Amino acid sequence: MVATWLTEVWYGHRAPPFWLIPFSGLFGWAVRLRRALYGMHLIQSTTLPVPVVVVGNITVGGTGKTPLTLGLVAALKERGWHPGIVSRGYGSTLTGVSEVSVQDDPRRVGDEPALMARHSGVPVWVGRDRVAAAQELLARHPEVDVVLSDDGLQHLALNRDMEIVVMDGARGLGNGALLPAGPLREPATRLRQADAVVVNGPLMRPLAKGLLLYGLGLQGTQWLNVRNATQTLPLQAFSGSTCHALAGIGNPQRFFDALTGLGVNPICHAFPDHYFFSAKDLAFAGHQPILMTEKDGIKCTRFAGPQVWMLQITPVVDVALLDLMEHLIRRRLRGRKAA
Repeated sequence: MVATWLTEVWYGHRAPPFWLIPFSGLFGWAVRLRRALYGMHLIQSTTLPVPVVVVGNITVGGTGKTPLTLGLVAALKERGWHPGIVSRGYGSTLTGVSEVSVQDDPRRVGDEPALMARHSGVPVWVGRDRVAAAQELLARHPEVDVVLSDDGLQHLALNRDMEIVVMDGARGLGNGALLPAGPLREPATRLRQADAVVVNGPLMRPLAKGLLLYGLGLQGTQWLNVRNATQTLPLQAFSGSTCHALAGIGNPQRFFDALTGLGVNPICHAFPDHYFFSAKDLAFAGHQPILMTEKDGIKCTRFAGPQVWMLQITPVVDVALLDLMEHLIRRRLRGRKAA
């Protein structure tokens, strides 16, 4: 399988084949050219009337961007702000921009926006054109005073007041090479240009010296029944049991390891990131428990049996990061008043 082979090349000890190296060079040239065109204003970017906080990564795959975005939103609300969220809606069938409701089908709006709409309690808008999505959000919700752009680091058309790069602590930057020889969307030096680098979980691979790192923890809280989310089980409900574990996320092993840490003996089934499950994907297990992430589970509500459960998690965000974010937001607002 190509995805498995690439994972071994990017994050394992296998050297990338020589024929991928030239393509990485071309990719790097394209990335630098694009940034230069924006820097010289040959391609225009848009500044919103409210501060913008971008949460993204420089690697392919999941690093914890969406949980962090939800944690930042919750913190902003507690501090008296009125945030809104924009997202691309990866995998969605939308052609324009749209607000996401808690009842929306993840196939229409994307799995991550659907999850954020369920948990954030703030307006969530999706669209490939993030500028248009953000402008429509502000037009429909004039109370919003700060916009968070989920997975928006490379979307340079939208100006930002704070950049947060999220990294998987276990995977780090992999072999440090650009796509396709490595997992990097941008060179590792990009980390120094961000306002904050957040590490999800313990850092297992060294990074460049001098980076100020912030921590992110993801704590499981309880199990929700996929078919009926009002039905819950305590976190240790499957401890000592053998269960099928399905994960269609950027790093499935992180979920499998979490289950092992809860005392579960998981039979692991990894799927591609953003995978849309069907009934037949769950039929093999019979009446045995099936455990999933919530991001995967919300895509299975129409056909899941009563034995399918999803893990609800709570992000634990570094307070120093929250203070920095609020400082940069207020600095932007002071600059507007001075102008």
